[in-house]
Amino acid sequence: MEQTLDPPLEQKADISQPSQPRPAPGSFSETAPIHGDPSPLTAASSPEAHALRMEIISVGRKLWERQYVDGNGGNISVRLGRSYLLCTPTMMSKRDMEPADICLSDLDGNILAGDRARTSELLLHLEIYRSNPKARAVVHCHPPHATAFAMTGTVPPIGLISEYETSIGPAAVAPYETPGTQAFAETVRPFVRDHNTILLSNHGIVCWADTVTHAEWFVETFDTYCKTYLIAQQIGKPLKFFPENKIQELLEIKRRLGLPDVRMSGR
Repeated sequence: MEQTLDPPLEQKADISQPSQPRPAPGSFSETAPIHGDPSPLTAASSPEAHALRMEIISVGRKLWERQYVDGNGGNISVRLGRSYLLCTPTMMSKRDMEPADICLSDLDGNILAGDRARTSELLLHLEIYRSNPKARAVVHCHPPHATAFAMTGTVPPIGLISEYETSIGPAAVAPYETPGTQAFAETVRPFVRDHNTILLSNHGIVCWADTVTHAEWFVETFDTYCKTYLIAQQIGKPLKFFPENKIQELLEIKRRLGLPDVRMSGR
């Protein structure tokens, strides 16, 4: 979900303006700015930034083509070095983005470069980056089957498809809050370390990963799993679940892949 923000910001915003979110206690501001990092202009014009912009644009079009977003919905971000991130703009279809539309932000949500205002839900992305240093990219969208589960406050059961177990496993459900607010962003905080996929109640889904592409893969995997589960229930036969020893074998694969799972917490 996107909300209307102020008119598009200039190439370099006045970071003192009140419309920009301010850091909360314990946030990135304790370590930023990081000595030795490039200036915003240098970071924004770097080859790495260009490659990440193109990846965001590609993933945005995939989300639109798969009907995971409609209108101007959904948002994408990715870390750029230690001090910055790139994110999608507000009030724009993910089908229509061009490189100049992608915003450069610091880790407090202040826009430093870009032709448009940033996504209104950047606070959600920042909360994920704060809560789990392994998160380097975030994708939020509204795929129909996943969002249907979000409307019920439930997730499909685990133990049915091996590929789902090794990539996602148990998904979390965050409680409802008004999108775009700090309260909304904080709903995911208890889940981010042990879950790469979180349903946002009555809203949609958010996934994090090491790259934008991989985060989008988790979105695809989860929505397909939800769809397949719903189809299987219509067959009228009992579902066949993995035995526990096979779950443990899949968790060993997941551990080697370095992916989170609440069932491996503390182990």
